[in-house]
Amino acid sequence: MENIPVRNIITAEEGELLNNFRIRDLGDLLSGKDMVQALHRHNFFYILALKKGKGTHEIDFTSYDVADNAVFFLRPGQVHQLTLKVGSTGYLMSLKADFYSPQDKSGYQLLRKASSMNHYRSDNDGFKKLNIPMAGIFQEYNSKQEQYQEVIRANLHIFFVELIRQYNKASSADVNLYTQERLEEFIALLEAHITSIKQASEYADMMHLSLYQLNTITKSTLGKTCSEMINEHIILEAKRHLLATSSQVNQIADHLGYEDVSYFIRFFKKHTGYSPELFRQQFRSA
Repeated sequence: MENIPVRNIITAEEGELLNNFRIRDLGDLLSGKDMVQALHRHNFFYILALKKGKGTHEIDFTSYDVADNAVFFLRPGQVHQLTLKVGSTGYLMSLKADFYSPQDKSGYQLLRKASSMNHYRSDNDGFKKLNIPMAGIFQEYNSKQEQYQEVIRANLHIFFVELIRQYNKASSADVNLYTQERLEEFIALLEAHITSIKQASEYADMMHLSLYQLNTITKSTLGKTCSEMINEHIILEAKRHLLATSSQVNQIADHLGYEDVSYFIRFFKKHTGYSPELFRQQFRSA
């Protein structure tokens, strides 16, 4: 079974700095050239904050135009491919959860909430509010003065809170904090256990909820049953491996917990309209 290419925060050539946090200026990173990245995934949270931007960004097979005053926020395990044109400005930040919230449950919840959206758009004034903590983080990261990691974490907190405020302000939905937190908990469990657990009732048990309660949460927030969300996540993980690796269909089926490859093929076709092989042929070069 071939694995999807996974990128780490620090590579051996770059030396040891912080092994769970990094921030780079996009102007320095691009160095007068376009950035073109093939499909891959990360084992960390990935934040691309663009004051000026042009290009394309595909995250878990949803395509976005790169534009000014935008933030892209990816969770570990998501796959993406990026084309970022020269002249784009802003910051690229990578962090692991244990850097931001090593033992703080509320901090981790804030990180999960901020990363529940992959794409944020701001106006000029809104992006200025986001850029202030980002610029502070960049300065602290490079100067490394006394207790700089604590200052970085404080600025990260401000950045996440402001990002969520702007989303809530732009959204017409009435956000129920408890419901949103439980939904994020369910999604985190899906990401961790989808290859081995596929029954909605088991996820409800893990969350100390009844199946009825869990379905109420997913329906009220996303308009889907938890079983529909489970099926969507299985299909998403299958697509990731079909397009980002050359693994055989039977290997992917086995990785996803299906002993009967024929059943997996029927399941995939039912939900996508394509057999796994045809999906790979149609979309790998798209």
